[in-house]
Amino acid sequence: MTGFPVGMIALLIISILVYFGLAHRVLDRMRLTDKAALVILLGIIVGSFINIPLYSGQTNASINVGGGIVPIALAIYVLSKAGTAKEWIRAIGATIVTAAVVYFISSTLMSGDPWQTGTDFIDPLYVIPIVAGLTAYIVGRSRRSAFIAATLGVLTLDIISFIRLISTGTRGTINIGGAGAFDAIILSGIIAVLLAEIIGETRERLQGGPASENRPSELIEGLEDIKTEKYDAQPAFKRDLKDAERNDKEEGEK
Repeated sequence: MTGFPVGMIALLIISILVYFGLAHRVLDRMRLTDKAALVILLGIIVGSFINIPLYSGQTNASINVGGGIVPIALAIYVLSKAGTAKEWIRAIGATIVTAAVVYFISSTLMSGDPWQTGTDFIDPLYVIPIVAGLTAYIVGRSRRSAFIAATLGVLTLDIISFIRLISTGTRGTINIGGAGAFDAIILSGIIAVLLAEIIGETRERLQGGPASENRPSELIEGLEDIKTEKYDAQPAFKRDLKDAERNDKEEGEK
């Protein structure tokens, strides 16, 4: 898809937020440090200009490093950090559901080529990320599951196109994770994580913190690890101040 590189602009904005430490909470939940996130963002941006050939013949296929390889690697890493086996299974299930919904939208309600412009009354660049982000969050629920489902769900569109062209021997060119798919993959992941963060944060504030009753012990331990890491990363005077406030509160409750 040719057009304004909204995916690249979104990545640059996120890079600025990460650099100034404004995305620390989200990265904590994704088990990423600020430095690791900046390296990944740089890899996506630089990799968007690199295509690796996969197949040559009737169908010329390649995979984009920034829009294909890096998102797949990141999704696998985030999946490996899932708090429980249930979350792992939910992330896989959400990916399948998201891919199915996005494929139905793109192949039935829109043009056969999901990245082709000028044939739809709404640009797929905006429709697909919104649909993928919403579906990924509703089914995946957690931030990690939503991110995995959104990015891999959209990426599946190119993989399906690749398999269809190869199996039918149709002449054509496919760039997995490149062209319009690049923008859609980036925006889908952002929308899914934003929905999970905004709705999840609102729910936690309303209930006074993350729910711990009837939750798996592995998940509770993971939440405690995040709290400990964030506490240890604070300057000494802030830790002392929080300790003093906690002691005062405990004394008042006695």
